[in-house]
Amino acid sequence: MDLVVGGGKFGLKAAEYLLLRKRDFIIIDPSDECAAARKFKEKFVKAEAKDLEKFVKKFEPEWIFPTAPIHVAAEALKDKFIPWNEKVNEILSGIPARVIVSVGMGSIVVSYNRDKICLDNCSSPETCPVTKIKRPCPMYELLRFACPEARILISHQLSPGIGAINGKDFASLLEEAKKVEKIVVATACNCHGVITALMSS
Repeated sequence: MDLVVGGGKFGLKAAEYLLLRKRDFIIIDPSDECAAARKFKEKFVKAEAKDLEKFVKKFEPEWIFPTAPIHVAAEALKDKFIPWNEKVNEILSGIPARVIVSVGMGSIVVSYNRDKICLDNCSSPETCPVTKIKRPCPMYELLRFACPEARILISHQLSPGIGAINGKDFASLLEEAKKVEKIVVATACNCHGVITALMSS
């Protein structure tokens, strides 16, 4: 069983990928009018990222596809935590300005292709086909350097343009978050990422 979070363009793409591979899956999105809900009615559940814990516990997904335009891992923790902005300022000191896309609400969005549109179905080669610049290291390693204590969920490229988080890693994050007052969580692939600092509300 796999779980797709977000039913828009990329959620639809993930669902079609899973269908072709005959893998069982469900899609969650807060809107039952989204593209994936219309095409995969029998696989769709109306829910939000903050509801993820109950889905992870019930289905124990092998892969979680974070396709929604939010930091899915951080949203899953929002019932307990609020943005920890002071920590964000500290993390920023370890991230090169040329990869920072945006900062705010406790999160930093980063990309090696900050200013242009990525190619569809990109295979993430070491030298970006858009910028023509070779990345110095995977983005998740850069975020680990910027904040060594962060819980980093790697988005593994399962197919060009399609990435997913290991379900057991996600479940482990949810359990750890129950035991702490402050946490930094990041989700990143080779080229892009988001890191969010949270503290108890």
